[in-house]
Amino acid sequence: MWLWLALCRRTRQVVAYALGCRSRRTARKLWRRLPPEYRRAWCYTDLWEAYTGVIPWRQHLPAACRGTTIHIERFNATLRARLGRLVRKSLSFSRSVKLLDACINLFLHDYNRTRQPI
Repeated sequence: MWLWLALCRRTRQVVAYALGCRSRRTARKLWRRLPPEYRRAWCYTDLWEAYTGVIPWRQHLPAACRGTTIHIERFNATLRARLGRLVRKSLSFSRSVKLLDACINLFLHDYNRTRQPI
């Protein structure tokens, strides 16, 4: 199970997420969940093949180096630190995808709420 995230570079808020395998199908699920204004913006990704054919090539900027994806990598570390369910070899994992999704949804809601502009 993989957690796919879309993060706003300006506000660092999570604008969409999807749970699934590392296939193009899950990449499409994430793309459909993005708000329309984000679907028109530049998309910085890692070099994973599943993004091709999902993100329009004119907007897709695969990162040859980690510099453009540093914020999402940092957020992934935050998730692992704060949610025991996402740590490998942990006793606090959930076998239910529904419960995992609910836990991530609650965490992201609280995380985004604390980052709203004043």
